[in-house]
Amino acid sequence: MVLLTDRNDNQENPTPAKRLTIQTVEIDQDTTTIRSLDWDRDRFDIEFGLQNGTTYNSFLIRGEKTALVDTSHEKFRQLYFDTLTGLINPQDIDYLIISHTEPDHSGLVKDLLQKAPDITVVASKVAIQFLENLVHQPFKSRIVKNGDRLDLGNGHEFQFVIAPNLHWPDTIFSFDHKTQILYTCDAFGMHYCSDLTFDENLPEIEEDFKYYYDCLMGPNARSVLSALKKMAELKTIKMVATGHGPLLSHNVDELIGRYRHWSQNQTKAETTVGVFYVSEYGYSDRLAQSLTKGIVKTDVAVEMVDLGGGVDLQELRELVGRCKGIIVGMNPTTANTNIQTAFSTVLGSVNEKQAVGIFETGGGDDEPTYPLLNQFRSLGLKVAFPVIEIRETPTDNTFQKCEEAGTDIGQLVTKEKNIKAMKSLGADLDKALGRISGGLYIITAKKGDASSAMLASWVSQASFKPLGFSIAVAKDRAIESLMQVGDRFVLNILEEGNYQQLMKHFLKRFAPGADRFEGVKTQPAENGTPILSDALAYIECEVVSRMDCGDHWAVYSTVYAGRVSKPESLTAVHHRKVGNHY
Repeated sequence: MVLLTDRNDNQENPTPAKRLTIQTVEIDQDTTTIRSLDWDRDRFDIEFGLQNGTTYNSFLIRGEKTALVDTSHEKFRQLYFDTLTGLINPQDIDYLIISHTEPDHSGLVKDLLQKAPDITVVASKVAIQFLENLVHQPFKSRIVKNGDRLDLGNGHEFQFVIAPNLHWPDTIFSFDHKTQILYTCDAFGMHYCSDLTFDENLPEIEEDFKYYYDCLMGPNARSVLSALKKMAELKTIKMVATGHGPLLSHNVDELIGRYRHWSQNQTKAETTVGVFYVSEYGYSDRLAQSLTKGIVKTDVAVEMVDLGGGVDLQELRELVGRCKGIIVGMNPTTANTNIQTAFSTVLGSVNEKQAVGIFETGGGDDEPTYPLLNQFRSLGLKVAFPVIEIRETPTDNTFQKCEEAGTDIGQLVTKEKNIKAMKSLGADLDKALGRISGGLYIITAKKGDASSAMLASWVSQASFKPLGFSIAVAKDRAIESLMQVGDRFVLNILEEGNYQQLMKHFLKRFAPGADRFEGVKTQPAENGTPILSDALAYIECEVVSRMDCGDHWAVYSTVYAGRVSKPESLTAVHHRKVGNHY
């Protein structure tokens, strides 16, 4: 059954409707998935660009008693409950199993409890605490620990696996011994929206599967390996019922194996940055995710550690000791003894060869940053970026600033290695590559209140029908996050003999979050992106596809508007001497 809404209720200010559909499928005996398909969602938690939409997967299991695993995003409220009540009277549901409390999975918990107040919520201790602050009403609950079981009858006996930090501290997996289905919520998922319920087309989904791992699971590689070890104690896993994207049934062993391989490589990485924070305080979790995304862009491994989630102090010391850089999110002044002890362990384990960064977390009661910064400096650590101060609710620009800060520390800790790599290229080949010339351009982009720009020369027309061209964008460029599929930007073409000032300005190294356009004359394009007033010409563009080219993305874009200000002038040309760096 599929239900569809494409209606916009705001008649005074109509906007293109977002496609929201519901899919229900019997995936095994007594087991139904309710998949909320969000076809057009292009951002997730602001910093996570999506190319193929996403889904929010919920599951109904009927034994002698009935359990619902997770709910959906609040935007599906009407569709979801219309569908659920078509399958079962909500008051006949005995248990609501919460894999974790992130709003895209628990956004309708409060509504469900209002409709069926006798439901028992089954979750980890941390999740129950989060839910109490979320629903603001009494509810029946059962806290489960690793290995605990819940018998629904008719053979459906659930066994629970505690899997913290995948990717929230409250996460649990649930395994049905009868169907051999493992319900994992975020883990092993992907942001990929399709009518196909399962993973039968692996080549089609594997890029999204890897991207999802890199963004959310890779920074918690040790937690992934810990969860995999616990999973090995279960029976054969026939299916992985994920919270996002297609369910895994055709490639279970292959995709679980990839998680193991990637996570083992991540934990053995030569260069690692540790990010230490308290997820339940302020905006720590999302700020830390943005910092992590910036670090990953520099091909540096990341270890995210929630100091409020219960940590082994010896493992914490060892991790800090092997990190090339550390980033610390400020604790609340009222932090409990365990958090204070973990925080002190981090501070006591740093060394003078490391780079460091500090960010406020916006909880309203942060410890002061500058005494800590001065302490790090006195120990000889190199400060990678200015303190990130949070004085109000974070915006697109805040998360962009964090991402740029993460990139800065990643570039700093890999600087020596990258210089050695450049020198290793043969001199003749290096000089030959340098003879490939190109024009000079400034790429400008804006999304929400986040904007960026970069100097580019690797630009080439790629098609006539449609009119399109390609740009090579280094993966660690700040603007890369604003050039996802569907994003719009402007290609500013510089004029021969009149480009030096613009080139000099945009070659500067900007601090995280700095305004790239300060002191530069601009005018807005149709999409709000700055057009450089002194450019020879400009073209307004939309990203259609991206190809992974090692340390760069080849970005193919189509054009829909443009203008030349000086028809008699020529495009500036960039001649290089070497081919192994800009």
